[in-house]
Amino acid sequence: MAIVGKRSRSEWQELDSQHYLHPFTDHKELGEKKSRIITRADGVYIYDADDNEILDGMSGLWCVNAGYGRNELVEAARKQLEELPYYNSFFQCAHPPSIELSRMLVEVTQPQFNRVFYTGSGSESIDTMIRIARRYWELRGQPDRQIIVARENAYHGSTIAGTSLGGMKAQRKQGGMLVPGIEHIEQPYWFGSDRSLSPEEFGLQAARALLQKIEEVGADKVAAFVGEPIQGAGGVIIPPEAYWSEIQRICREHDILLVTDEVICGFGRLGEWFGADYYGVTPDLMTFAKGVTSGYLPLGGVMVSDRVSDVLIDKGGEFYHGFTYSGHPASCAVAIENIRILQRENLVEYTKNEIGPYLQKNWATLLEHPLVGETRMVGLMGAFEIVKDKGSLERFDEDDSVGTICRDLLVNNGLVMRAVGDTIVTAPPLNLSREQADEMIEKTWKCLDLTAAAVS
Repeated sequence: MAIVGKRSRSEWQELDSQHYLHPFTDHKELGEKKSRIITRADGVYIYDADDNEILDGMSGLWCVNAGYGRNELVEAARKQLEELPYYNSFFQCAHPPSIELSRMLVEVTQPQFNRVFYTGSGSESIDTMIRIARRYWELRGQPDRQIIVARENAYHGSTIAGTSLGGMKAQRKQGGMLVPGIEHIEQPYWFGSDRSLSPEEFGLQAARALLQKIEEVGADKVAAFVGEPIQGAGGVIIPPEAYWSEIQRICREHDILLVTDEVICGFGRLGEWFGADYYGVTPDLMTFAKGVTSGYLPLGGVMVSDRVSDVLIDKGGEFYHGFTYSGHPASCAVAIENIRILQRENLVEYTKNEIGPYLQKNWATLLEHPLVGETRMVGLMGAFEIVKDKGSLERFDEDDSVGTICRDLLVNNGLVMRAVGDTIVTAPPLNLSREQADEMIEKTWKCLDLTAAAVS
């Protein structure tokens, strides 16, 4: 028997409008436009209530790394739900799926990581990271080390702590008082700068903004620096090559914890297991979610290095933090099978050596279009910049909403990508084929032409 009864598209839209408050949505606008109702998915495609086939160039919300229709993941959840649908990890209890997944996570992460703290989402992982970092310094006898340094235009979730840490101004304006002890530095967005420096010079300058911030507030007050290896929701901001090594050098020089937020970049997205691997840095803490289960069930966590976990265990006593669903058995079972799929089908290597380079080469051809000022991509995570004037790289006015026009044309022509202002971003599933990559490029060209016609 179906869990949800059959209704027409208009019936679903009306019920949705009456009862469902969507995340990150202008609800008045949505009430006028009505939702697109997605009813099923398979491979790299989603299907709406009118059975239109749409290539999902965003992997859901950066998360369906192994693709849709994975019966192995469905079966893993079903079997675990039949055996032990739920039990908590409080009160000195554990269960096999959470323990086994811990072992597997240690195998696929860097050698300094031997322990994991489970959460239910990326936002919860960020909250947990803040608690762990500040607790670590308390136990080290330096309780004044409270400040976490993040970057402008960064996205680290939408809880109060995640919003405080994130650098998106519109998000931070809503909701009143934020968590204290958060500082921000410039993002390594070369295209968004005046481009007077070379990318490498700019990368070093952006990294050294961390040093300036440390000198401003005092190294003895700074607990950690956190950054997405590549900023996702900010517009797929790929830092120049020198950036991350300089960030790590500064953190080590001043004994500051280095944190990579791998919620988007983790589990193969960049052609390596994690963004830290791609950039060759060794973080002390690493947040994750999304791709760990390919989005099939909610799960997140923080990988905790020996440097930090040894202090928490040896000196810490009780750590007053956790969630009802920390290490949920069904979520952990799905994550175990998801990691096995990534390993069995060599999807990380496939992204690095085959489909990533293939899509990157074809993505770069979009630069020939009159509306495109820059293209960029690492692994299967990329963006292109829409410009008004290709020679000067002048942008359209914000009120023109050209990125939104392009995004809407894309989805109406069978391809989901996302607009961040006038930047179009993509992150398709890792099992994308060459033929599907060709389809992405063909549809993007078509919609760029339609966008140009719409704004001319």
